[in-house]
Amino acid sequence: MRVRIYQPARSAMQSGTARTKSWVLDFPPADQRGIDPLMGWTSSDDTQSQVRLHFDSREEAESYARDKGLDYIVQEPKKRAANIRPRGYGENFATDRRVPWTH
Repeated sequence: MRVRIYQPARSAMQSGTARTKSWVLDFPPADQRGIDPLMGWTSSDDTQSQVRLHFDSREEAESYARDKGLDYIVQEPKKRAANIRPRGYGENFATDRRVPWTH
């Protein structure tokens, strides 16, 4: 079983970098998911695929995997430049605007 170590990406709904500094160790699913015949829900007997471990650094995650004898792969994060606008949101309400702000 090969576990995956990665840094989570930002969600599409956030512009900041909150909760993207830590590293995550994920276990892959051991078996396929099945459909429950009564309710139609997707389910699985594999509880280890629900485990997600968070670490402060990549080295901590790698040492944990080595200590537990887990085969691991590290996915390097793709860094993005910060989206910082000059003056930002407060500019919408500034008194020294060149043109009036309307919807």
